[in-house]
Amino acid sequence: MPTISKSNYMNGLKCQKLLWIIFNDKQQIPEPDEQQQHIFDQGMMVGKLAQSLYPNGVAIQDKDIQKNLEETKASLKTNGIIFEAAFQADSIYARTDILIKNTNGTYDIIEVKSTAKVKDEHLPDIAFQKHCLEQSGIKVSKCHIMHINTDYVKKGQINLQKLFTREDVTERLNLKDIPNNVKAMLNVIQSSQCPKQKINPNCHSPYECPLVKECWGFLPKDSVFNLYNIRKEKSFELIEQGIYAIKDIHMDVQLSGHHDIQRQCAHSGKPHIDKEAIARFLKQIKYPIHYLDFETFGTAVPIHDGTKPYQQMPFQFSLHLKKDKKPKLEHLSFMAEGSKDPREKFIKALKESVHDEGSIVVYNMQFEKGILNALAEKFPKHRKWIAETTARMVDLIVPFRNFSYYNPKQEGSASLKSVLPALTGKSYEGMDIAEGGTASLKYLYMTYGAMDGRKATKKEAEDIRKNLEIYCGLDTEAMAMIVDKLGKLAG
Repeated sequence: MPTISKSNYMNGLKCQKLLWIIFNDKQQIPEPDEQQQHIFDQGMMVGKLAQSLYPNGVAIQDKDIQKNLEETKASLKTNGIIFEAAFQADSIYARTDILIKNTNGTYDIIEVKSTAKVKDEHLPDIAFQKHCLEQSGIKVSKCHIMHINTDYVKKGQINLQKLFTREDVTERLNLKDIPNNVKAMLNVIQSSQCPKQKINPNCHSPYECPLVKECWGFLPKDSVFNLYNIRKEKSFELIEQGIYAIKDIHMDVQLSGHHDIQRQCAHSGKPHIDKEAIARFLKQIKYPIHYLDFETFGTAVPIHDGTKPYQQMPFQFSLHLKKDKKPKLEHLSFMAEGSKDPREKFIKALKESVHDEGSIVVYNMQFEKGILNALAEKFPKHRKWIAETTARMVDLIVPFRNFSYYNPKQEGSASLKSVLPALTGKSYEGMDIAEGGTASLKYLYMTYGAMDGRKATKKEAEDIRKNLEIYCGLDTEAMAMIVDKLGKLAG
């Protein structure tokens, strides 16, 4: 009889096919990518920090399941607080992050999460633990989720009491469905055939299934999921009707203006161009034109004083400057060096680089505005300059979000990385750093080291710095290229 662990139970709730493959064909499961691994590592680090709140706790450390169970059984007799306690009841197995014995002989479970709040998917996770413990003869009184308190501001050493917050979720748990769920999952696992599974919203929620590429591979490039900002339910309705591609949506089916443009472009293979709208947009851009982009990082546990968990810390900017109608572009950039708080040097370098007049073109403006407004709060002496600077910002996503221009090669996306190749033929393909998430992780590794204690070698640091410069530089050069191309399209 197979044993269903907590993680397997959660996977089984998500997808029967995934559960079957985990037990019967595990080599199909791809290794986590760098960003997924970072999330796992950060979660483990946060879990270890939470244990420090309970100095009298004892950890069950052996990786062998049977030894874990034996150590837990022995520890229950002598210890009031246990980390990673292991329990098995028939075919289910669970480990608790923190188990606390009450004076009346009952126990409280604390599940530690690196998230900023309790999420819906946390509830069946801790419910499964409670069920397993109670089936093992342990009376559970309360179940808590301990998560990161995003209002905490670091000042000196990390104050763990303030970094974490704890919520009692006992009354929100549903245990009655667990036995039937487990029975159904055991039947799936022991089946000789992998169950067929239609694609559904669970494939991407609450996290992306590792089998998405395989299961969604039958969809064409212009699939109905590329309809811009469409409700996923609507796309699944179209799939159920056998309509996979946007071009297959019959002309009798009424679509919104943007979606209708996508359908027309899918049929013609040509871009939609609203010259008048593009011209109106471009008219607001004044010389000297600043094409500006920021790179940031955010960590669950704040690194620098005066910062909060997950606060976005700017460490790099790229600025391409076009002073007049001549094709020449001047490139200015900044990247923080060393492990000190980068923000003051960042804002100083930015002030020195930006002219007192002219437009500041960014892509998806709320991000850069948010970073600058946070800097204004931290450094009030720059508040007036920041307010004047953000007032000059022009958001280059607007003509693409409004479908003044749409190319079917964008595949329903208005992002810079989709627009650039569709409009200009240039792309981020083949770059060592090609998107913001990787840029953040590489900078963190180069500057502060990895979570397992590894430090970047001198050669690694040099390569990372070079690749960050190339990546961020392309972001701003791309905007200049896009504006130039839009100008030609508008005539």
